[in-house]
Amino acid sequence: MSDRHFHVDHAGHSISVEIHSGHAREIELLVDGKEVGSRRERASDAVELTGELPDDVPQPFTVRVERLRHRAHDPACTLLLDGEEIAMPERPAVGGGRPANPF
Repeated sequence: MSDRHFHVDHAGHSISVEIHSGHAREIELLVDGKEVGSRRERASDAVELTGELPDDVPQPFTVRVERLRHRAHDPACTLLLDGEEIAMPERPAVGGGRPANPF
């Protein structure tokens, strides 16, 4: 699997997930361009990372990354915030990674 990038803008903040391939996948969670969490994963098909939106009252959230081991399906990323599930679309990875499907 090549590097992947998922992103959503929410309440004036940028929330991104970077998945870097290798023997173990490195999954990074960024808020407004700053890393707020990371995890190395070898065996799991799904992981969750938590963070906070840096508002006057910090707003906690979770990002769920699924289908990490499925070769027939691309990974999926979902933002869980205030009881809502918000799909995070894939975008071209920073540094020229694999582009997202335009359709």
